[in-house]
Amino acid sequence: MKRISLILTLLSFVFAASAQDYYIYVTAESDDEVALVKFDGTKAETIQRIPVGVWPAENEGPHGITVGPEGKYWYLSMAHGNPYGTLYKYETGTNKLVGSTTLGLFPASMQISSATGLLYCVNFNLHGDMVPSTVSVVDPESMTELEQITTGAMPHGSRLSADGMKHYSVAMMSGELFEIDALDLKVSRALNLDEAAKAPMEMDHSKMDHSKMDHSKPKESDAKMDHSQMDHSKMGHGDGMKHSAFKPTWVSPHPNKDVVYVAGNGQAQVMEVDTKSWKVTRKFETDKGPYNIDISPNGKYMVVSYKTAAKTGIWDLDTGKELARLDNSQKVTHGVAISSDSRYAFVSVEGVQDDPGMMDVFDLQTLKKVATAELGKQAGGIAFWKKD
Repeated sequence: MKRISLILTLLSFVFAASAQDYYIYVTAESDDEVALVKFDGTKAETIQRIPVGVWPAENEGPHGITVGPEGKYWYLSMAHGNPYGTLYKYETGTNKLVGSTTLGLFPASMQISSATGLLYCVNFNLHGDMVPSTVSVVDPESMTELEQITTGAMPHGSRLSADGMKHYSVAMMSGELFEIDALDLKVSRALNLDEAAKAPMEMDHSKMDHSKMDHSKPKESDAKMDHSQMDHSKMGHGDGMKHSAFKPTWVSPHPNKDVVYVAGNGQAQVMEVDTKSWKVTRKFETDKGPYNIDISPNGKYMVVSYKTAAKTGIWDLDTGKELARLDNSQKVTHGVAISSDSRYAFVSVEGVQDDPGMMDVFDLQTLKKVATAELGKQAGGIAFWKKD
């Protein structure tokens, strides 16, 4: 009996040592609050609801959220304003407001560069004219907007390369992928995603017999344009403003490869774009309404929220196969954040009308939904904070 008791005691210590707590911030856009959610490996629960905004009688719409690289602060974009939106800075743990600054029209998703230390936030311009909008560049220390960089119509999915040197965003209505140099703060390249969706994928030329190819007369269509010299402020104005069929809503760079993944909300497709050749290398056929994407830190998994289908897709990036397509707990799936150990995907679900928002937890090893936490109405922006 003593031996059994000792074994049970040792097992309990091993379990306690291996147990992990995960903390996630999630916005509730219709309730003007941010939830701090704790997941202990079994149960997910909202441990704090943080009221945000400064106008109690008006819905200000917390939309985008991100945690700084050092984990000391989290940042929140407030979409509504007179006329512009606002960026707020909070201290993690205490969730105390420590700073703010005005951005553009309807600021949305954002991220901080590990290289420059600057924050890049897209101004979605939801309620404005369908004209090119901007990316705001902010010094998060002083909470000062340094620059607004013009891109396309309704930019979204603000994300940075792993080294922090390139910023990527997509323009939902004009159907473009933009690359910004994080140092000189200029658009370096743009890709027409509607044309890319129609074009054949990039081939692996390293295996081709180049001795039989005629390189003497390159086609005019093969010439590369220098987008750094283009005046993006004049793109899309007037009656010629296009409405993208691909309708890109998100872009996520791979953590250790020169590729980005773009969600085509209008065509039920995710495209992989090689950032060296600036061409599409793979296409993933998805369920209806792919909206947000996150790539696991180990580079193995791609998790996609299927907003229209109320499902979440888990993909193996090595094989290019969808491992699971799982139901969410409510309708209108929104954001995705993956834990730092690549074990769990946390997915926000808006709900409809008076339904509460939810955060679903998916185990990337068992490919199952393992927990759900209830949130405020219209749960949207989501950011992983830490693992204890």
